[in-house]
Formats: sequence, C-alpha cells, structure tokens
Amino acid sequence: MNVSPLAGKPAPASTLVNVSRLVTAYYAEHPDPSVAPERVAFGTSGHRGSAFERTFNEAHILAITQAICLYRQTHGIEGPLFMGMDTHALSEPAFASAIEMLAANGVDVIMDSGVPRAWSRARWRSPCGRAATR
Repeated sequence: MNVSPLAGKPAPASTLVNVSRLVTAYYAEHPDPSVAPERVAFGTSGHRGSAFERTFNEAHILAITQAICLYRQTHGIEGPLFMGMDTHALSEPAFASAIEMLAANGVDVIMDSGVPRAWSRARWRSPCGRAATR
C-alpha cells in the first residue's frame, strides 16, 4: 500500500469541505428516485454518499429509518433500539433525522455514551429512551 504524501501533515485548505454548506445540502437537496446514483445505496460499511451529490441526505436517512421501523413491526420486535453515532460531519443531522422517525414510530431508543450531551438531554416520547439518557 502506498503512503500518501499528505500523511502526518495538516490537510491543505483546498481539500477541506465547507461543513455548513454540507449540512445545508443534507436538508435542502432532495434525491431523484429515477436517477440510480441518487437512490439509497449500501456498501460494506453501511450507507455512503455525499449530500452535495444527493447520495446522502435527510430523505435517505428517513427512508432507511422508516424501513427499520417497518421491519421491527413486521417481525414483532418491541425491545429498544441501541443507537450511536460517529464523528463524520453529517452524523449529528442524520442522528436527529433518525431519532425523529424512531420517535414517530414509538421506538424506544438507547443512545451510545458518545452522543453529544445536548442530545442526551433531549425529551423523548418513549419512556425507555428517556430513562436511558438520564
């Protein structure tokens, strides 16, 4: 494997993403289901894409989360859903979208201890989610 010449050095400004624009695109850009690359797609590490390319946005997260809720309902899964998040720029917006969909479906959520403190104090509809975040 080749080592990048940038390894161990600060990233050049030209390679950095504008996080504010990325978050705006997450909420504002809507995928076109007739365009194959804009549909929900999973790789070996989960859902991947870019809000700038309409391949990772709120519509995707809501659809994926609703599918999880429907699967749980269809298979009689009533226990809590354990949820965490990583450090990617869109993790917090995606977390918020997923939580809203899970709450709307009455799914109890237990969050990872790495979730930002503001989220751990959020008000939940489900008693299990409230108890788990105190």
